[in-house]
Amino acid sequence: MKSQAFRLLFAMLVFQTMLYAQSEGMVTIKGSRYLPLYGRDSTVVAVKDFEMDVYPVTNSQFEDFVKKYPKWQKSKVISLFADKGYLANWKSDTELKDSEKPNSPVTYVSWFAAKDYCECQGKRLPTVDEWEYVAMADKTTKDARVKPEYNAEILAWYEAPRTNENTIGLHPENFWGVHDLHGLVWEWTLDFNSVLISGESRKDVDKDNNLFCGSAAVNATDLMNYAAFMRYAIRGSLKAKYSMKNLGFRCVKDIPNEF
Repeated sequence: MKSQAFRLLFAMLVFQTMLYAQSEGMVTIKGSRYLPLYGRDSTVVAVKDFEMDVYPVTNSQFEDFVKKYPKWQKSKVISLFADKGYLANWKSDTELKDSEKPNSPVTYVSWFAAKDYCECQGKRLPTVDEWEYVAMADKTTKDARVKPEYNAEILAWYEAPRTNENTIGLHPENFWGVHDLHGLVWEWTLDFNSVLISGESRKDVDKDNNLFCGSAAVNATDLMNYAAFMRYAIRGSLKAKYSMKNLGFRCVKDIPNEF
């Protein structure tokens, strides 16, 4: 009887391990409560466990995507979902310009295209809170925002012009095992202008075509975090159809609740 119970327990553990195995190319982010730069519905935000792509989505990966889903090719995309700059660094619907590297982050991509890419992979774009939560880590610490050298390093990255060395994986991984959150490209997030649509709440969301990366400068909790101010300022200037030469994205994935 004990042997049968042990086998059943072992089988359940194996099944659970298989069910919640970490996805390929992603790392598990253990959620917690943290204080974001901008308070929204509450000062402290709770972030649930999730998985995040180790690297931003690359030109090569997006090239495969537009071949499979032609509606996102530059000559076919609907103007409602992308501006005239969409995939401006591609020489055709399915080919990059010769100056672009396959292993560079894809840029000139609208929020709509990025969102659909992630959903077609069984994933989604990260929320601002999820992105900022992971991005506040340095190589050894979950929250390195109190370190002057951490903020100085990020600001130095932001000041550097984009070069032909714009390749994923050149920057060291952070505490979570994630690369290139800083120093490569800005990245789209799922939620939009959640502070200033009507002033207070992330619940003031009614139209997808207003969605963009973040919010403008009110109610900041850390007036010295200039790097984060820059990110929120960029996010607040965007609309979902915009595409930019230094704006890319990566995906995340929810972790199912245990039974």
